[in-house]
Amino acid sequence: MRNQFNRRDFIKSAGAAGLGVGFLGSNIPVFGKNAPSEKVVVAVMGTNGRGMAHVEELCRLQGAEIAYICDVDSRAVTKGVEAVVASKSQKKKPKGITDFRKALEDKDLDALFIAAPDHWHAPASLIAMDAGKHVYVEKPCGHNPEEGEMLVAAQKKYNKVLQMGNQQRSAPESIQAIQEIREGLIGKPYFAKAWYANTRGSIGTGKKAAVPSWLDYELWQGPAPRQPYLDNIVHYNWHWFWNWGTGEICNNGTHEIDVCRWALGVDYPVLVTSQGGRYHFDDDWQFYDTQVANFDFEGEKTITWEGRSCNGRTVEGRGRGSAIYGTEGTVIMDRDGYEVYDQENKLVKEVKAASKAASMDTVGGDQMTALHIDNFLKGIREGAQLNAPIEEGHKSVLLCHLGNIAQKTKRALPCDPSNGHVKDDPDATTMWAREYDPQWEPKV
Repeated sequence: MRNQFNRRDFIKSAGAAGLGVGFLGSNIPVFGKNAPSEKVVVAVMGTNGRGMAHVEELCRLQGAEIAYICDVDSRAVTKGVEAVVASKSQKKKPKGITDFRKALEDKDLDALFIAAPDHWHAPASLIAMDAGKHVYVEKPCGHNPEEGEMLVAAQKKYNKVLQMGNQQRSAPESIQAIQEIREGLIGKPYFAKAWYANTRGSIGTGKKAAVPSWLDYELWQGPAPRQPYLDNIVHYNWHWFWNWGTGEICNNGTHEIDVCRWALGVDYPVLVTSQGGRYHFDDDWQFYDTQVANFDFEGEKTITWEGRSCNGRTVEGRGRGSAIYGTEGTVIMDRDGYEVYDQENKLVKEVKAASKAASMDTVGGDQMTALHIDNFLKGIREGAQLNAPIEEGHKSVLLCHLGNIAQKTKRALPCDPSNGHVKDDPDATTMWAREYDPQWEPKV
């Protein structure tokens, strides 16, 4: 083996260690231009919403250089580039491009950050890993269960660092709470409740319209089957259409459901049920503004998710959060810390985060996001163990998809506890995957 690595060799070596071994080999130089402290060169895909939080935090961190801003909206490209320049965080001005694949052709690019619509998350991740790049992909990691499985397989095939944006996994207070639960803080934890409550308005009834001059709608649709442009889809309302989005349970429920699964120490369910509907408005919204999904696991443990998109009445004084119930008490968790109650409902401990997290907006840049991105960068540079490796991200997102499938089929879904696959229900099984535009069908 060579005694010296060049920069590209180091990045590849760190990627091989990035899912948990957490060490640096003795043949990796630690000083000079090829040192592990060298910045990771990245591209950001999608800067109309959450991607701007990526840009802002990457500019604050010392471990990255943004080489490309990628978006199908020319206005978002300009906004992203200008934000990097205004931050004065790097000497080089990033290139603004429409098609993220152009960035992947750059041999000096190390990683792609993906904050495009949900239907792009897995296909873009697969394209990037095939091009030899590491990936930070926002939740949900896939538009459907099969895509999550494809990402897990691709990470193993390409041996790249792949982290999902379930950033509460990097919050120190959440990590502390989970550790204390593991150590018996509330006895045996057996039931967890996740919730999200917002007051969203109607999206109305869309009308066919000319595609705006600033939008490459063909590339925006990408892997999804083609549908005509409507004036109420781009840029946010796509969340509520099956062709591109995944509904509130994947949009926001992913975070708190992930915390509940983390706290209970469970993987795949044995039974999934869901009740709810589109109750508040009569419009184009195809998913559910009200949903209660239940996930039963082996070992007599259950998770419930309550989603209310159009009624923001809080639970436990919080618009979103998680409650973990045990034989000796309860932990209430959110992005700002946690509280511990005994069996007499007495508050016995309270831990607050140093800074308040952005919890209900659509961008959500905060210290927790910075810590999560920094963990990803360290996974590349140093082989640090990831806080949210794709195997864990997929398991949590799968629960959300199963909740949607149970709701749409209006049936209880028995599942295989070894992999989460639905058993003995052909209709539900057809929703495990999706149809793609032929030119974009993803492969591993």
